[in-house]
Parts: sequence; C-alpha cells; structure tokens
Amino acid sequence: MKESDFFERVYEVVRQIPYGRVTTYGAIARYLGSGRSARIVGWALNQSFRSGSFIPAHRVVNRQGLLTGKHNFGFQDTMKQLLESEGIEVDHDKIIRFDELFWDPAENL
Repeated sequence: MKESDFFERVYEVVRQIPYGRVTTYGAIARYLGSGRSARIVGWALNQSFRSGSFIPAHRVVNRQGLLTGKHNFGFQDTMKQLLESEGIEVDHDKIIRFDELFWDPAENL
C-alpha cells in the first residue's frame, strides 16, 4: 500500500471523530489493521493541512491524552484552543476526563 493511500485512510477515520470527543494515534492505527503504525498516523496528521479539506487533527492525542501533536498547529496553544472550543477541558497539555471522551474507531465504525 502506498503511503498516500494509508494517509487518506487515516483522514477518513479522523473526519468521523465526533465533535467533543478524542481518539489516539494508536487507536486509529489498530482500526486500520496496522497496530504498530501510530507514529505513521501522526505523520499523516502532520501532513493533513495540505489535504485540501478540513481534517480535525486536533481530536487526536497520544494514549495518555497528551497533546503531543500540538507543535504541528502553527502556534503553541492552537490545538488546546480548538479542543476547548468543543468543550474539552485541557490542563497542562492533557485532556481532562480522557477516558470519558475517548472515541474508539474499532467500536464506533
């Protein structure tokens, strides 16, 4: 499978994350049948701004609920601000109530 095909599959999943919910790089990788590819999911999301359509990459965090991809949003607090605009509380770059807000594509798609 070409990298661009995998990236597009990542984008399809990310577009379906509900407003006010979050998922992880690893959950997306597992859903796509590539459980050890969480890092590649991150690379795909880093490139998502070039896709030509809106991809809510801010809704994807690491397995502990940390905003590890925040540096890809241009400004230090952009990812946090986008999440907070959806009612998601963030403290010290960590999602509050992460377990409650976690959306698993394997269970929901």
